[in-house]
Amino acid sequence: MTDFEKKIHIPKIPSFLEAKTKLEFWCAYQERCQFEVDTKLNTWNFNFEERDQLISHLIANNFINEERFAEAFVSGKFRIKHWGRNKIKQHLKQKRISDYSIRKGMKEIDPDEYWETLLRLTERKLSEKKSGEDSWQLQARTQRYLSAKGYEFDLIVESIKTIQNKA
Repeated sequence: MTDFEKKIHIPKIPSFLEAKTKLEFWCAYQERCQFEVDTKLNTWNFNFEERDQLISHLIANNFINEERFAEAFVSGKFRIKHWGRNKIKQHLKQKRISDYSIRKGMKEIDPDEYWETLLRLTERKLSEKKSGEDSWQLQARTQRYLSAKGYEFDLIVESIKTIQNKA
């Protein structure tokens, strides 16, 4: 191995069987979608037929399941990162998940828990008043924050009113 090869990291491209085994472990470790697997295979320079064959094998052996992925993704992003429905849907579409699977995954969000999370985030943000900031600026900053988190505008407005009425 030359000094140049030692300095740069050139990934070893696995054979078809090695790739199959690696992908099985990779998919068993965490839920993956077909797009993520295809992207990984593309970085390994597999041609279309080989990628299709490997993905078909993973689907047939239940290593990849789009609905299961959508449910796990929605659950994790809502409960851990406190993302709203809009942001979750957007990210699932970027991963090329079908509308059917997205709708099925979104059922993982309990409406009461969603509202309580939104209220908690709103209350926390409204309590972070900066010096020289008036109530309109604070409201606008809170709305931008919650909108960036993916919450629906009408729910954001309602949550701000609810928290302000409590105070």
